[in-house]
Amino acid sequence: MGTAGDTKPAFPGVYVSHTGALTQRQREWAAVLYAWPAALSHGSAIRVVSSAVRSERSAGPIHVVVDAHRRVTKQPGMVIHYSRHMDERVVMHTHPPRVRVEHAVLDVAATASSEFAVVACLSGAVQSRLTTPDRLLAAVRARRRMPRRAFVEGVLEDVRDGACSVLEHRYLHDVERAHGLPRSVRQSKTGVGRRGFRDVEYPEWGLIIELDGRAHHDDALARDADLERDLDAFAFADKASLRLGWGQTVDRACRTAGKVGKALNRRGWPGRVRKCSPECDLE
Repeated sequence: MGTAGDTKPAFPGVYVSHTGALTQRQREWAAVLYAWPAALSHGSAIRVVSSAVRSERSAGPIHVVVDAHRRVTKQPGMVIHYSRHMDERVVMHTHPPRVRVEHAVLDVAATASSEFAVVACLSGAVQSRLTTPDRLLAAVRARRRMPRRAFVEGVLEDVRDGACSVLEHRYLHDVERAHGLPRSVRQSKTGVGRRGFRDVEYPEWGLIIELDGRAHHDDALARDADLERDLDAFAFADKASLRLGWGQTVDRACRTAGKVGKALNRRGWPGRVRKCSPECDLE
């Protein structure tokens, strides 16, 4: 960026030294420099450190944060946030400066429109290895205010225990816990055949639950690997695999709990599935 040669304004007072379209990195720097002293925040701070979502394509408006005592004029393509915690939450020596990952993730979770979106945000950050559940929990507990605090902490504790996706979290809460199924083990190693991890396993009764979320089971090769692991489990360890999708886990959680309970009963579980509410359509 500069003022020599062919230039064009990116924002008032900020110019780029070419006339073509701005790259994503230039858009980020331009927003930070316009609002300076400022830093990338929310999804923009996450995006800049996540190789999974980095690209030169536009990713919507650039989010930046400035000190709460300032007022910065809004500009198209930019969202301004105000914070009293710039000193402890912003890394100023990065290029461009940004909010620390844990707080950026929590900022996005805090503005999420639903609990589903909260789970997706938190579990996605951990699955992408941007941070860990313990770091996020520490950041939550350092905040005086956090919308849905108890829910967020519960989700992070579940993610720490192995519920690595929205679907796994919903199975854990809506199917297993709500209906009194035995406690499962999550993300256990396959142990036989192809290497990998089981979404949910009831090792005492030799039953495996695999949860097919679209993000991880879209292509033919991934689907083939899933089926091969199911076959290996049955052939080499006499373990049955039930593969559940969104419909079974979310739309029909009560009926699914009844069916999983029956499968466990046939394999020796002595317990009984219970209704989660008077309206429960447990089968």
